[in-house]
Amino acid sequence: MTTRYQIHSQYDKADMAQTEQSNEPDQRGSLAERYAKIAGTEFAPRRADWALRLFDIIISGFFLILLSPLIMIVTIAILLSTGRPALYKGPRVGRAGLIFMMYKFRTLNPDAEDRLGPFLGPELTRRTEDEVTGVGRILRATHLDEVPQLFNVLKGDMSIVGPRPIRPTFFEELCAEIPRYWQRLVVRPGITGFAQTRMTREMSWAEKLAHDLEYIADRSVRLYFFVVFATIWRIVRRAFAPVGNLLRKKE
Repeated sequence: MTTRYQIHSQYDKADMAQTEQSNEPDQRGSLAERYAKIAGTEFAPRRADWALRLFDIIISGFFLILLSPLIMIVTIAILLSTGRPALYKGPRVGRAGLIFMMYKFRTLNPDAEDRLGPFLGPELTRRTEDEVTGVGRILRATHLDEVPQLFNVLKGDMSIVGPRPIRPTFFEELCAEIPRYWQRLVVRPGITGFAQTRMTREMSWAEKLAHDLEYIADRSVRLYFFVVFATIWRIVRRAFAPVGNLLRKKE
């Protein structure tokens, strides 16, 4: 799908040249090595990226301290209900194709990822729902399962705002289906992103990519905080939706 949102940088020209040769990424070498070959140069951050990284450190550090009692309570609740581990750690594709371990509170039954590994799309969604624990449902509804990713942000693996991190296997498949998918690697993946503030269940991967590329192309401090506050509003609205529905029924 062609959109007007294109990354006008050295990566764009290199990526277009690569995709003209083949619709599938080169399978030789690691993702990071192949990305370096496509980009043709090392990652060169914009001036705004330094400011965004500073805000990442400040925000993640502040909320890790503020939420430390809640983190302890959730950890104990998971351990008492379904045992170890309290944290889920899974490989994800980061900036420039580097693989990192992403943290989340575990919301599925132990070893669920081994059972879910072969599936993707609607089938994965259906089977995942069957694996969600009681505590996990609460964490997912309130998005508290994402809190440990603040550690990833503080470490520099992720940002508060950016394209959502993808598993390496799925990333390979999506690059084969959508050649420009490689351009997500220009920035760190995020806890939230432009696509998440606009996302619907019917949105395709290509449509999500268009929103991600829009953010990458136009990223700035202003857009960063727009996405942060839009995400907060979305969470609050979803959290209070049952209350609103109940009040409407009484009327």
